[in-house]
Order: sequence, then structure tokens, then C-alpha cells
Amino acid sequence: MIAPANPVLELFHQTGAYLRGHFRLTSGLHSREYLQCALVLQHPRHAEQLGALLAEALRSLVPELAVETVVSPALGGVIIGYEVARALGARAIFTERDPSGHMILRRGFSLQPGEATVVVEDVVTTGGTTREVVECLAANGARVLAAGSIIDRSGGRAEVGAPRVSLATLNVVTYPPDQCPLCQQGIPVTKPGSRPAPAA
Repeated sequence: MIAPANPVLELFHQTGAYLRGHFRLTSGLHSREYLQCALVLQHPRHAEQLGALLAEALRSLVPELAVETVVSPALGGVIIGYEVARALGARAIFTERDPSGHMILRRGFSLQPGEATVVVEDVVTTGGTTREVVECLAANGARVLAAGSIIDRSGGRAEVGAPRVSLATLNVVTYPPDQCPLCQQGIPVTKPGSRPAPAA
């Protein structure tokens, strides 16, 4: 499934960030595999390298890219968003969820009408979180030029409402909980990451 020739994915293996087991994803789906970006991004040199690579990928996607602000969803996207912003010479801010679960700007962050932005995330699975950030920025009057992530688990299928690029694209098999063979085998499920998954 993972091509060893991809240096980004090799980095995940080297840092122990490519996990195998039985995982419940934020989407509520189950999977045998999980990519824990925090284990890579805890190393500043890796974060800087991945940020530079993703900035270059965004430039390739949008040749006339002139970004004023990089916006990421908290918590997972904050570090990589900051490093992409550093590489692009842009500002870095992040969105958070309000008590009702909607993505909003807090902490005094604001956007000017027409401000040129990109959305940067660590991992895209369904594209839902990135899409929520895109919608939040549009509601605040910003222009979303593109979106980027380190890893795309959707096999390129996720739609986020903007042109999108990733450093590595995977086809990771996922299962609805009631069809999960790992559950049927009685293998305990764990929920990695920072955001609670929907109740099973």
C-alpha cells in the first residue's frame, strides 16, 4: 500500500508515525492503519522540511500563488501550517471549533475582504475538516486559492471546495463499524488523534 520510494512516507516509517492496528478515525470509520503526523512534526527539522515541500507543491498547483495567510485547523494542522507559512513568507493562523462543533476564527484572528489564503492540514481522510475551514474562510470574506496536506488517505477522492495537493496519496481501506472485520474478530479499537470520533 505504501510505496517505499516516497521519501515522505519513509520519514513516517523512520519516526514510528505509521501505525498498524485497529483504529477508529475522526470520521467514525475503522481502519488497520493510522498516520500519526505528530510523531513526525515533533522534530523541528522534519516539520521545516515538510513545510518547504508542501509550499513548493502548492506553488506548482497554483503557479501564480501569492499567499497572504495560511490557515490550518487546530490541532493537527497548526505546526505544518506554520511551516508552510514560513516557506511562503505568509502569516499563519488557525481555526478552532466552537461549542457547537463549527469551525471559527478565535483569539483575535481576522481576515480582510479578498485576503488570499491557503488551507493546510496534516492528513486528509474524507476532506471534511479542510472543507469546513474553506467554508469558514469564505464566510469571513477571504479568497481560498488552494488547500494542501502532508498525507491524503482518500486516494485523491476527497473534495474540499478548492484545488488540492498532498505530498503523499494513499488508498487506505476503511470500514463502517458494523462491517469492520477487526471488530468481528474482537480486536479492541483505539482512537488516536486529538478530536473525538462520533460515538460508535
